Amino acid sequence: MGLVPLIAPLFQVRPIPFTPPAAHAVLVTSGNALPALPASLHHVPLLAVGDRTAARAREAGFRQVVSADGDAAALTTLTRHACPPGATLLLATGQGQGGALATALRDAGFRVHRRVVYATTPVRCLPEVAAAALADERLRAILFLSAETARIFRRLVPDTHLRYLGRVDALTIADASATVISDLPWRRVLVSGKPTLERVLALL
Repeated sequence: MGLVPLIAPLFQVRPIPFTPPAAHAVLVTSGNALPALPASLHHVPLLAVGDRTAARAREAGFRQVVSADGDAAALTTLTRHACPPGATLLLATGQGQGGALATALRDAGFRVHRRVVYATTPVRCLPEVAAAALADERLRAILFLSAETARIFRRLVPDTHLRYLGRVDALTIADASATVISDLPWRRVLVSGKPTLERVLALL
């Protein structure tokens, strides 16, 4: 696209080992869950929330992968079509995540084993590359691909750097991300019409 991306990780991901229960399918809402999933699951159908997570699952060795190409609601719909009524599901999530999805799936008649397979630790200060970029007049936009990254940014951005946001667009993957940072003095806050990286990039 002719742009220069600056990568500023706002949290570290730590896989949590676990013993997987028997299941008809594995559901994954983030690619961060994949490193914790053992090879013994590679023969089990995997339903991924989006295309990028699905691609990572195939690279990790899963042989039957289907993408919901959307969000948790889309993943629920896909599960209804892909799994028989009453099927047992393994929902692999991050710490503090997946509760609403597990409830929706149980309400749909599935038996759900929700397992926390990774934890995230926020960084203690805004990465140097991000702080420097905010002061750079060439900075065009900041992409927020999750509500968690938006929350961390909101907490860590120095007050002295808020004045720079007036020339920067905030591009968010969903309304939840936009809500967290909407009170900051951005030039614009734009929300993707669909929760995918491709739609966020289209905002550029």
